[in-house]
Amino acid sequence: MYLDKIVEQHRTTAQRDTRNTKDLVAIAAKVAQPRRFIDRIRTDSVNSLAVITEIKRRSPSRGALNQNLDPTQIAQQYEQGGASCLSVLTDQDFFGGSTEDLQQAHSSVALPVLRKDFTVSSNDVCDARIMGADCVLLIVAALSVQELTEFKKLADELSLDTLVEVHDEPELEIALNIGASMIGVNQRDLKTFEVDHQRAVRMAAQMPANVVRVAESGVRTRADAQSLRDAGYHAILVGESLVTSNDIATSLRELRV
Repeated sequence: MYLDKIVEQHRTTAQRDTRNTKDLVAIAAKVAQPRRFIDRIRTDSVNSLAVITEIKRRSPSRGALNQNLDPTQIAQQYEQGGASCLSVLTDQDFFGGSTEDLQQAHSSVALPVLRKDFTVSSNDVCDARIMGADCVLLIVAALSVQELTEFKKLADELSLDTLVEVHDEPELEIALNIGASMIGVNQRDLKTFEVDHQRAVRMAAQMPANVVRVAESGVRTRADAQSLRDAGYHAILVGESLVTSNDIATSLRELRV
């Protein structure tokens, strides 16, 4: 099980972390005010589907995607192509990412940036803010309700937006109960890594109108994007099809339906 293995390793690392959370909160509070991730999606999605473009070197399911990518260069290509926000993998062992990838991308464009990683501790939330992220990922399948509540509260205190990721209806109910204002429906099953293209369409109608809706994984074509726009999504999060494209800007424009 991909998710179980990844989360277990991150929890092991978190248990070895001896840093004091209160000290990290104090450091995070001094970082420059974040860019407004959710606000950018709300604004851009009025006229077309917003696209959150991902900087991703490899994945557990497909292996190497673009191992030698330049975060600065690809972030600028995304911005020029009309991306609304960035998502940057910072997990090193499974995705080949790093804090440096996020910092380089963030400093090279004006777009809000999501730290795409497996958040399992309060210190992880603080680290996201300290490294310059504007939004943090909380995966319902990887966390208890108590952890989700605690981490979202801390993110709110640090002025970080949160993308709460779900895979099915019971997880959606949990996300709504903790007050998630932006919910991502991952069409990829994180246990098998198979993609179900109908998952996001099915779940869109079950989200309240005030929730920003993001569809994640498996979006490759303009038809995929149009289907999700028609279903009521504000944004899509796209990584693999863009980082492997020979013409990123053109591929990105195709998705902005």
